[in-house]
Amino acid sequence: MGKALFITGTGTDIGKTYVTALIVKKLRDAGLNGGYYKAALSGAVRDEGGELQPGDALYVKKVAGIGEEASNLVSYIYEEAVSPHLAAKINREPINFGRVETDYRRAKEKYEYLTMEGSGGIICPLRWDESQHMVLDDLVKHLNLGVLIVADAGLGTINSAVLTIEHLRARGIPIRGIVFNNYLPQDIMQEDNARMIEEMTGVKVLAYVKKGDRDLDIRVEVLKGLYE
Repeated sequence: MGKALFITGTGTDIGKTYVTALIVKKLRDAGLNGGYYKAALSGAVRDEGGELQPGDALYVKKVAGIGEEASNLVSYIYEEAVSPHLAAKINREPINFGRVETDYRRAKEKYEYLTMEGSGGIICPLRWDESQHMVLDDLVKHLNLGVLIVADAGLGTINSAVLTIEHLRARGIPIRGIVFNNYLPQDIMQEDNARMIEEMTGVKVLAYVKKGDRDLDIRVEVLKGLYE
């Protein structure tokens, strides 16, 4: 059985998938057996034949060169661009967490370093009905995963990053570090954002990703050490 790492964001549209693709690519470019898995994806689009396409998984698969059907990389795919719990209600297809765990374990057995991407932020509801209440952090805790946080480097990130870190700590979820996305080198505010988050929380910014980057600027040995 391989090792795994969970990727969350400080909010929606932070660039989790973009950064996740760079992470998996870094591992695979180094000759390591890196893989990808996502429990639920909403906002999928249909192809010409009317089939829903898991856009996030397709993107990571292409960038990282994963030779597997994208449908094997995601358990639940919804068309509506809303929280998974609401998309599940609309489609009357609630997430079965037994299936998610089975798919996750299968992927972990296949890949030496499995990167699991979340949906939205860490408090994204996955299922909320009369049968079960499950939020993303519940799933992360159940699977005993450590978390790498993707945060936008710009204005407002101190608040969102610190709140995300404090919530993870309150739930007893290990934090592996932070990746700053949309980073502008030598921007005094963004440099201060990183410094303030590190000083306020003790969590390190491990990598800085600029728009258009094709490689993650982090040593492979450091990246490998984030997986358990």
